[in-house]
Order: sequence, then C-alpha cells, then structure tokens
Amino acid sequence: MLYFERGSATDDLTPGDLQNGLTEALDKLGSKKKILAIPPDYTRFHSRAGEITSYVHQYYGNALTDVLPALGTHFPMTGAEIDRMYPGVPQSVFRVHKWRTDIVTLGEVPVDFVREVSENRVDYSWPAQVNRLLIEGGHDLILSIGQVVPHEVVGMANYNKNVFIGTGGSEGINKSHYIGAAYGMERMMGRADTPVRKVLNYASDNFASHLPIVYVLTVIGTGEDGKLKLRGLFIGDDQECFNKAAELSLKVNFSMLEKPLDKVVVYLDPEEFKSTWLGNKSIYRTRMAIADGGELIILAPGLKQFGEDMEIDRLIRKYGYLTTPEILRLVDKNEDLRSNLSAAAHLIHGSSENRFKVTYCPGQLSAREISSVNYSYGDLQKMMQRYDPDSLSDGFNLTAEGEEIFYISNPALGLWSSRDRFETNN
Repeated sequence: MLYFERGSATDDLTPGDLQNGLTEALDKLGSKKKILAIPPDYTRFHSRAGEITSYVHQYYGNALTDVLPALGTHFPMTGAEIDRMYPGVPQSVFRVHKWRTDIVTLGEVPVDFVREVSENRVDYSWPAQVNRLLIEGGHDLILSIGQVVPHEVVGMANYNKNVFIGTGGSEGINKSHYIGAAYGMERMMGRADTPVRKVLNYASDNFASHLPIVYVLTVIGTGEDGKLKLRGLFIGDDQECFNKAAELSLKVNFSMLEKPLDKVVVYLDPEEFKSTWLGNKSIYRTRMAIADGGELIILAPGLKQFGEDMEIDRLIRKYGYLTTPEILRLVDKNEDLRSNLSAAAHLIHGSSENRFKVTYCPGQLSAREISSVNYSYGDLQKMMQRYDPDSLSDGFNLTAEGEEIFYISNPALGLWSSRDRFETNN
C-alpha cells in the first residue's frame, strides 16, 4: 500500500514538502508505541535520510527507541557523523549493526530459484539474514529509509536491499554480491528487475511479510544550478513504492550519451569516500560510458584504505582488481576468497576488464599501494591543479590546455552510459 507519493523529473521538494509528506504518511499509519528506523550511514549523506530520521523523531518522540544505520560491511558511524547527519536525534538510540555476529536467519531462498534467476551462474541457496533487533526488538513499526539510485550490486539501490543487505549477515551479503558480479553488473545497473532483486523479493514475500516494515524512499537529482534537488518521495509497504521510485530515478539519475567518452574525471568527496570499496563507484557508474582505450581519472583526497573491513582490505591488497575470468578462477582455487564472496564480487566490479585505464589519485595511499592492486597512480596535487574541481562543471569541459574531459562531481548520484553499450547489455 502506498501512503504517500510525489515526484517528477522536474519536481523540487522543499524541506517543508518533505516533512509534510512524511507526516501525511505517518498519520495514516496511526499511533505506534515502539519504532525502529533503518536509515543509511554517513556514506549516503546526500540521500536526505538523515533529515527524514530527524522528522521521524520529531513526530514520534520517545517512541523512536532504536535507530539502526544500515551499515552492511561499512565502518560504524562516529558521534560527530551521527550529529551532523541526524540533527536532534539522541545518540543514545543509535545501534551498531555487527554484520558478522548479530544476525538472525529468517529462511533460505532455494538453490533452484537462485540458479534460475542467475541463469545458472551460481549454484547455492541464499540465506535471508537480518539484524536480530528486527526480530527480537518488539517494534510495532520498522521504517526503512533511503535513496533509490542506480546500483552496481542490485540494479537499483534500496527498498528491501536496505533490510537484507544493510542489516544482513556475512553469508547473505557475500552471496548476494557474488550473484550480481557473476551475472554481470553492466546487465543490471539502472534496472529494477534483476537476479539479486528477485532473490530479495522472494525473501520479503516468504520470510519477512510478518514484519511491520514501511519504506520511505527518496529520489535525488542535480538541478541546472548544480545543486541537489529532492525530485521524489515515495512511502509504502510493498513493491509498488519501490517501482515508482525506481522509475523516477531512471529518469533523474541516468545519463545516456550518444558516444563513448575518451577521458572522464571523477571527484570523490573526502568526507564520504575513504576507501576504494566505496570510491569505486567512480568505476561502476561510469564504466559503460568510457570508450575502449579511454581513461578514468579519480581525484580521491580522502582515500586511505581499500576495504571498509580489515579482512576485505587484506583480500583486496592480496589479489588486486583483475578481470572477471581471473577472479572466478581465484575463487575456485582459494578458500579465503571463496569464503568472502563479497570481496570477490568487489574485485570484479572494480576491474576495467582491461578495456580502459583507471588512474587513482589518492590522498593517503602510496603509488606502490595503488599499483599493487592493478590501478595506475596519479599525483593528487598535480592532477588537482590540472583538473580543478572548483573550476569544473558536471559534464563536458575544455581545460586550459585544450583537453576535452567529462567531469563528474559525485558518482554516487548517477549512472552514465553510451547508448551502444547500454543497448548491447539489454
């Protein structure tokens, strides 16, 4: 059921519009005694989910007993990040998702179903795992809050991904990531109906229908003035809510280019992107737009590590970003990679498949570290002088040296593709 919907490619919801829409939906849900909110973490600061969570707290007061950021495998939020992202929400209600230990398995998506939707690329069942707080917390309302945007693992982010991956366990996260990687990320990005989404929907329908989950989904786009605009707000308890948000996101967040790009420059906000685990969105979201033999230059002043998790960081350093066939062979031969399939999937996602050059310009990693994982190294200061983010605008730019580049100020907010490559992957 939809409790609220508003949105179009040209809409620009104000903070008042956002609060009024949320209030209208919560009024329909009626009085609640104990509420759990599941918003994203600081890496999704621009989703407006923090603002929404603050409005939820204003509406329900002390009935909002728990806020569980959907960390997935990310680092826990700091107190400063919580205060900035969720103004007015007491830190005492925030819980940390421990993805390796603090989980409950609701059921298993059958191997036959997973095999069928993945076109026989994987051969295992999938555990529907969630943080135990969802099951044991005694909540009469669970608000899953987040932004719908093209995504490399599931096609379009959010909806039940926020629950089963954001608060999921090690096995569920690993296997879901690997399904998408084995199937092919370029076949999935920007699409709402994908193998991973089918698996998550099976879990929702068969194992989680008893949970009082309501989804609060935003769609964010960039206006002509270069500023972020809230283009849509959709609140509901079923797939219709997600489908409407995904349809709008495809209009707002997907840029179809008539020809491939020879040189793309991406800037990574240092407060948001500190690892290649997150920063490689610069590769995922642009890969279908880059020409064969082209170059992607990533300006990453905050980059200081590869993984958001120590073990995954170790695996990235050990194996590096290789082609899909190479990683698949390594998974077959090596137990450490086979038992961390999300790391294996990430290594596939972060590879250019030797089709274009990736030049990383990190703030806190050495040239040796960057080259050891099979990327090219660029000196950050020199590259920032050559490609000054303050003087560039999103899209095509001509530098002082007469070089044409395509600039992207935040890769997490969109998906770019040449027409031929997108149609080839249909």
